Amino acid sequence: MLIRTATTADLDAVSAVEAACFPASEAATREAFAERLRFYGDHFWLMFENDRLISFIDGFVTNEPDLTDIMYADASLHNENGAWQMIFGVNTLPEYRRRGYAGVLIKHMIESAREQNREGLALTCKDCLVPYYSKFGFLNEGVTPKSTHGGVVWNQMRLRF
Repeated sequence: MLIRTATTADLDAVSAVEAACFPASEAATREAFAERLRFYGDHFWLMFENDRLISFIDGFVTNEPDLTDIMYADASLHNENGAWQMIFGVNTLPEYRRRGYAGVLIKHMIESAREQNREGLALTCKDCLVPYYSKFGFLNEGVTPKSTHGGVVWNQMRLRF
């Protein structure tokens, strides 16, 4: 498996994987990904099998400790010198799930954030994924009032270094 950061040339592939992984109410749009790639492509890690994108993880860096809905919509809020690496999405094509690929990317992002001397990482997830992220050292801070993205209840989870 090849893991590398993203470029704007990856826009179609990233958008297709997102559409396969999330319902339309929660999925980022192609336009949103274009902005994300422009502002923080170095914080997208893509995993390929041969030439096919099968999984990716992304999120920008900020000094804000909590993930908020505006962060999904405004990639320009990325601050390369920020303290916190956010995780906006962990995507693996359905036919490649349960093989550990997402875990490899999560660990990759954790190590990158550690090497960049961040304070840690934050993400939001549904109840059913709390145990999964806990395996990587994330602690559940409970339901967050700062994100109602897609009309869903989200738990904020944090890993501190």
